[in-house]
Amino acid sequence: MCIMRRIFVLVVVAFLLLPVLAKGQAEERQPVVVGSKIDTEGALLGQMMLLLLRSRGLDVENQTEFGTTPIVRKAIKSGQLDLYPEYTGNGAFFFDSVESEVWRDADRAYARVKELDREENDLLWLQPAPANNTWAIAVRRELARRHDLTTLEDFAEFVNSGGRVKLACCEEFVNREDVLPAFQEAYSFSLQEEQLLVFSGCNTSQTEQAAARGTSGVNFAMAFGTDGSLSALDLRVLEDTKNIQPVYQPAPLIRQEVKQRYPEIPSILAPLFRTLDRETLQKLNSRIAVEGRPAEEVARQYLQEQGMLGAESSS
Repeated sequence: MCIMRRIFVLVVVAFLLLPVLAKGQAEERQPVVVGSKIDTEGALLGQMMLLLLRSRGLDVENQTEFGTTPIVRKAIKSGQLDLYPEYTGNGAFFFDSVESEVWRDADRAYARVKELDREENDLLWLQPAPANNTWAIAVRRELARRHDLTTLEDFAEFVNSGGRVKLACCEEFVNREDVLPAFQEAYSFSLQEEQLLVFSGCNTSQTEQAAARGTSGVNFAMAFGTDGSLSALDLRVLEDTKNIQPVYQPAPLIRQEVKQRYPEIPSILAPLFRTLDRETLQKLNSRIAVEGRPAEEVARQYLQEQGMLGAESSS
């Protein structure tokens, strides 16, 4: 009788544990939701991460080109996204510390944003790339030669002397305190609403194409440091001589809960990001922005060239 009672108790316990075990297994089976921003480089990096994780046997969900910085930031904090490529310099914006000099040094910026996001948001910054995709203003080269425009100081003088300016940019560039407002304050110039052509998404291929073609009178463009189309479109980046902009190193940002569930993710992605210096990203971005190739195709080809994808991932 005693044995029967024990068996009965064990059966009841097992029955009660079934929902818990099923829940745990369901969580293990949840795919890793990989997102990115809607710009060229965001799509490239997002696809690289997606393809690489999938090639290592992880179940992944494609949410690349998800939205602008505020949108993807909100999504990863809420759990809507698990992983996406972010830029270290955005820590100045995320944590309302634009004035801090720490963001202008690559190592210090990475260490600081890593510490703050881990403590406040349970978000983990993984291996960054050795590139700086900082905000910039570019000008058509013939206009730069004609008016001797090399630096943002030259640009400010051009604006203040009544030079014709139409700058193509995005809402984030205009509204973030650490971008256009910071440039204007540091270099003592001011652009009026009619001097701006504002796009909703921060896709520099749009802004740079507008400047190169003179769309709606545009002759200056918002740009990023690793853009691949600058040379092809005959645009010159105006030098930020006062180092106003933070260092923007791209790095994977992941929810701590997801990293605990898939502890192999950092070691899978680190070798990739170590290869992504400025010249490499410019070249890859150019294949998308200039040659018109899909981000997934460019990402897959690069991973194969680096020996990071097996033959079974070539289709």
